[in-house]
Amino acid sequence: MMLVNYWAEWCTPCREEIPELNTFQRNNREQVLVLGINFDQLPPEQVRAQADKMGIEFPVLAREPAQRWGQPRPQVLPSTLIIDGEGNWLGTLVGPQSEDSLREAVLRFSRAANPE
Repeated sequence: MMLVNYWAEWCTPCREEIPELNTFQRNNREQVLVLGINFDQLPPEQVRAQADKMGIEFPVLAREPAQRWGQPRPQVLPSTLIIDGEGNWLGTLVGPQSEDSLREAVLRFSRAANPE
């Protein structure tokens, strides 16, 4: 499973959410990949500088994969797309998340995608 987080340097809730995403990634790296996408679509060197300044520990894509998951670009930040292991969009979390809310969402969407 993958969490694709849209963030921006000017977004206060994004800055508050980054430590939660970092912790979630550290504690769940075997099951879930966290990726970041800079909402402002800045040049790659600016994105890297902002990510470093914000303390982002998970990978940040240099470019937004336009419509890769068949979803429109988020209009609210932060937003996190939940993508299954086959690359299918399962849902979107809008607003800042905690490590616990991320864990609950991954579990909920995993169960919905793979009912027993």
